[in-house]
Amino acid sequence: MPSLHRTSAGILADPERWRLNVNNGVHRWQYVDEQTSTQRPQSAAEKYFLGLPTESARNGFRFYQSLQLEDGHWGCAYGGPSFLLAGTVIAMYITETEISPEWKTEIIRYLTSTVNQDGGWGLHSAGDSTVFATSLYYITLRRLGLEPTHPLATKARTRLHTLGGAIGVPQWGKVWLALLNLYSWDGVDPIPPESWLLADWVPFHPWPWWVQCRVVYLPVLRHEIYISPYEKINFERYRDHVAPSDLKKPTSNLLRVANRILRFWEQYVQPDWIVQRANQRVCALTQREDENTSYNCLAPANKAFHMVAVWHSDGVDSPRMISHREKIPPYMWMGESGMTCSGTNGVQAWDTAFTIQAMVEAGLGRDSEFRSSLEKALQFLDVSQLRDNLEDPYRHPRKGGWPFSTKDNGYVVSDCAAEGLKAVLMLQKECNFPSLISDERLQSCVFDSIMVEYPYPECTTAVVTTLSLFHRHFPAYRAAEIEEVIRRACTYILSEQWPNGGWYGSSGVCFTYASLFAMRSLELVGQTWQTSEPVRRCCKEHYTSCEVEEYVQHERSQVVNTAWACWALMHARYPFKEAVEKGLKLIMSRQQANGEWYQEGVEGVFNNTCMIGYPNYKLYFTSWALGRYQHVYLPMLKEMEGL
Repeated sequence: MPSLHRTSAGILADPERWRLNVNNGVHRWQYVDEQTSTQRPQSAAEKYFLGLPTESARNGFRFYQSLQLEDGHWGCAYGGPSFLLAGTVIAMYITETEISPEWKTEIIRYLTSTVNQDGGWGLHSAGDSTVFATSLYYITLRRLGLEPTHPLATKARTRLHTLGGAIGVPQWGKVWLALLNLYSWDGVDPIPPESWLLADWVPFHPWPWWVQCRVVYLPVLRHEIYISPYEKINFERYRDHVAPSDLKKPTSNLLRVANRILRFWEQYVQPDWIVQRANQRVCALTQREDENTSYNCLAPANKAFHMVAVWHSDGVDSPRMISHREKIPPYMWMGESGMTCSGTNGVQAWDTAFTIQAMVEAGLGRDSEFRSSLEKALQFLDVSQLRDNLEDPYRHPRKGGWPFSTKDNGYVVSDCAAEGLKAVLMLQKECNFPSLISDERLQSCVFDSIMVEYPYPECTTAVVTTLSLFHRHFPAYRAAEIEEVIRRACTYILSEQWPNGGWYGSSGVCFTYASLFAMRSLELVGQTWQTSEPVRRCCKEHYTSCEVEEYVQHERSQVVNTAWACWALMHARYPFKEAVEKGLKLIMSRQQANGEWYQEGVEGVFNNTCMIGYPNYKLYFTSWALGRYQHVYLPMLKEMEGL
């Protein structure tokens, strides 16, 4: 029997009593009593997430199939960034939201499991220690009841002092510390609410900002909380100061000047009536975001700030505050190392769409052994499709698309919509599955505004490959427009190729990830190894490739990156199968007896600098590459030999 989990406070938690409840993709980990634990035994998926012994099948897809949750999707711990868990715990503390003893136990255990050898934590779970993460996690531990004399706290505090102390924390950290009365607002750069009163066409109006940045700052603007400055620190001196451990790019002179102008405006010019009007505007936008996302918010980064804002404006037991508290559990994930906070409320629709495509391309779409699993996956995509648009001028049309995680979250993304549509087309149009999603609903996914986004090779490829498949099954539907989109998109992809022959990945590590997607698009327009010099130039990577923007070899080969590389070569119609076989043999050598692969390096990234885990990638991209080799690549080589 697995050992109980104990913290320094003496609280016990039995890992066999955790259960994962799901409803339309929404996750809620629940610690049950002994009677419930006996009546509802843990599933194979729950045991796997918690690191408990499982009875799994003997190959990759059979093992992965056993992890499918009851409503048809695959769950995982979508975590890594340190500000997610810290912000959530601090927000719960500020808003007087109860944290159960079991949660405290498992969060402390997670932080104990992920601490660096030097006693600190990094911006993400694979990163070197930073002031930002170490200061926020130290405060988190203290708020959870860990004594300052505890070895974990003592070592963290020592590391923080070595890094120069919390004075060097970046902007988000300064805001959290100020909200806790641990930092003077004099040391926080202005975040002017008046910007939301400007006309939308003004170049620096916030609405075109990256959505994570835009929605995080909204609720913070509502607080005019000033605390007495500390006697020995001139906080204003440190407004633009970031510790070397945390600084990825120096603060530009333009930003410094803008901050000084805004500071002058804030202190000496700003009329009260403008402040009141701007705060009212931001309050309304914050409430709109809450309602549009069923109080999930875009992600825990902005949800934590929203909770503090609502607690301040509406009260500790207000209906909005209660709604926010109800949507905290879907973000929390219980795993082998303890409890942490996910980057969104999951990766449900994204992983499910890819899993369907993987099984179909591996030749299993018509296999009776996997029929039930694929039917459940299709049912999940059916209930997850977004069926309406929002009455919000700052949200793009979403009707017909798919989210990254759940319908409840409410945000549509171009590649998520595309991969969801592609998966449905594969099952319903090519594998004779029931038409749960009508042609009208499929066609509603193909419209202009859903694809509005900053350009990325990965998102562009998702759209191109899906439009190509859609056009095959709906040849009369907007044919000229689709062909023109595909032509322009492939031209864009070629323009993004780097001198080293690869493409830079914005959501995966890194050149192997984006190059895989580029090869998928170029194959559709006849650009392969035989016909295209750019493809020939393309034909083990470390996460720091994302930060330095050049290929960095990982100290150990990675099964996920190897699968991506093999996949790219197969899409490039690379004629020398020995190279592909060599990669696949490495993947096979790492497969365990029960069919799974163990976790290796981090797979995902956002904003170039913050890594985030996609733990299911090692389970379906590996099997996908192996299955595609047999079902698609080898027959293609034979066909090429016969030409």
